Amino acid sequence: MSYFKPGPDPSFPYLTYNDYYTFPNPKEWNSNIIAIGGNLSPGMLLSAYEQGIFPWYGPEDPVIWQSPDPRFILFPDKLHISSSMRKILKKNVFEITFNKDFAGVIKGCAQAIRCYHGLDHNGTWITKDIIEAYIELYRLGFVLSAEAWQDGELAGGCYGVLMGKVFIGESMFTKKSNASKAAFLTLAQKLFENGAAFIDCQTPSSHLGSMGAEEMSREGYLALLKVNRAVRF
Repeated sequence: MSYFKPGPDPSFPYLTYNDYYTFPNPKEWNSNIIAIGGNLSPGMLLSAYEQGIFPWYGPEDPVIWQSPDPRFILFPDKLHISSSMRKILKKNVFEITFNKDFAGVIKGCAQAIRCYHGLDHNGTWITKDIIEAYIELYRLGFVLSAEAWQDGELAGGCYGVLMGKVFIGESMFTKKSNASKAAFLTLAQKLFENGAAFIDCQTPSSHLGSMGAEEMSREGYLALLKVNRAVRF
């Protein structure tokens, strides 16, 4: 991909919330990578999520749009909280808040030696462009964050995109043992209590599997997304 410039394409049109971009037809998707290029403007990102796609690329890459097959999904009736985590949550080891410090969470994910994309990957993919783009989505009301605090300091957290009844988990980080788990599990419970159909954990991982997430074919995921997502048009 050396012939592509790193990051968003400055010549690609800026798409506002009211704009829609149509990605290639799912029937043409022969790999996890769906498209390359474009930018991270609100209309581009929201269009991607509505079509089951998200940006995931390294600092030296152009914007790469992906839709993994299989997908990793967490349903309300499958959420598993271990006995040790139940004790931590019951004892209020961490103070859990929602949308109190989204900027702190996404920057924490970017700086962490180990954070999770789709709630399972290295943090180096969260570039300055990603941070700015998701802060704008947060301002528009499409991004949720959960923060775990200890002794007044941000100990961990997670964030993702909410589309109707679907929450797409993007990343989490932890500075204190179990902080990210406490934030994610509390957020998951809150989402399910408020009617979320499922949480999209994006890529399979043992970390999320231990909390009840399971694999689903991309085709099945897209069908499920279609009936539960928020549609702007």
